[in-house]
Amino acid sequence: MLAPAPASPESAGMSKTGFDRIEAHLKQKYIDSGRFPGTHMLVFRRGKVVHSAVQGFADVERKAPMKDDTIFRIYSMTKPLTSVAFMMLVEEGRVALDEPVHKYIPEWKNLGVFQAGTASAFLTKPPTRPMLIVDLLRHTSGLTYGFQQRSNVDAAYREMKIGEVEKRGTLQSMIEDLANIPLEFSPGEAWNYSVATDVIGYLIGKISGKPFEQFLKERILEPLGMNDTGFFVPPDKAHRFAACYSADPKGGMTFHAAERKGTLTLQDDPTKSSFLSPPSFISGGGGLCSTVADYLTFCRALLNRGELGGVRLIGPKTLALMTSNHLPGGCDLPAVSRSLFSEAAYNGIGFGLGFAVTMNPALTLIPGSPGEYSWGGAATTSFWIDPAEDLIAIFMTQVLPSSAYPIRRELRTMVYAAITDSNL
Repeated sequence: MLAPAPASPESAGMSKTGFDRIEAHLKQKYIDSGRFPGTHMLVFRRGKVVHSAVQGFADVERKAPMKDDTIFRIYSMTKPLTSVAFMMLVEEGRVALDEPVHKYIPEWKNLGVFQAGTASAFLTKPPTRPMLIVDLLRHTSGLTYGFQQRSNVDAAYREMKIGEVEKRGTLQSMIEDLANIPLEFSPGEAWNYSVATDVIGYLIGKISGKPFEQFLKERILEPLGMNDTGFFVPPDKAHRFAACYSADPKGGMTFHAAERKGTLTLQDDPTKSSFLSPPSFISGGGGLCSTVADYLTFCRALLNRGELGGVRLIGPKTLALMTSNHLPGGCDLPAVSRSLFSEAAYNGIGFGLGFAVTMNPALTLIPGSPGEYSWGGAATTSFWIDPAEDLIAIFMTQVLPSSAYPIRRELRTMVYAAITDSNL
């Protein structure tokens, strides 16, 4: 897909001074202090790349500089791609959002809801209603992630290594394991970030009749020319693969900035990484590696209402459905969430089918627009798309966990401050 030409910020109603401030902030607060190894920040507005800058290192140990074509683990930024792929099948009439999940996964028909007990002896009760496909897309399924460390259910996920950063098993083995673990809550009663999008990947394979990774490649990645995006980094591109670090000295996922001691811990060496070979577990929830340029291509297709360069992924009405708030009662995330896992505040923000959706910018206390949609990954990558301002922002680094620093709200505040000519 033809890359958009770079242009001056002023040509698209933005300020170079504002972008210089962002890069200075990233350098002084995060790179020079040792919090981030390096960064790549890109802003696209009114059809032009008005800012793209790299700083620091992709690999600190080898002093490899961050470059425009550095390949990153995007973890949960995989979820929007998987969700769009699934909605292609919905558009084709092959599956519907209100169908019960057990229609496609019969072994889940009698999944109970946790009452008490531990992995060897759970006490459960029947759910008030079956889990629906839409519950998987909007994270109201009752599934969870083990890293949340909040309940006996997610302890069972950790025991079985379900949804780990280091992927194990296969999609089929995950489905079988989940059949033996109760739900956190009855589907539709709450929001809980979970392995649900991995289940969506499994369903894509089952419904389409071809492996999920093949469907994604044939229907999204290849048509859009996203040639640097995949579930592993091939040998000829391994030299472009960034190292991944942890802000936690122990390399864990529970770090908070107030506990900072020392600098980054190498979490995944790019010369020895599991991402260098095809994985057994194809994770629609967090398995892709990509570049800023490739992810921009995907975002441009969404900003252009589902189509780019003659390649249509989904129709504009389907995309509008995906980027509407689907939380019960039309409420925001804090009102129904069992656990929020990143440093960002979610007041005024709902959840659609694969994205967080801003409903009321005033409640977020951050500049923004109604209808903007976004998500991020575990290694502190993030993106947002603002149709009202005709804007895309993408940020990449490689530091676990995403909750370590308030970088997402800082970047939103500063990118919106760089707008000199608002569409609203």
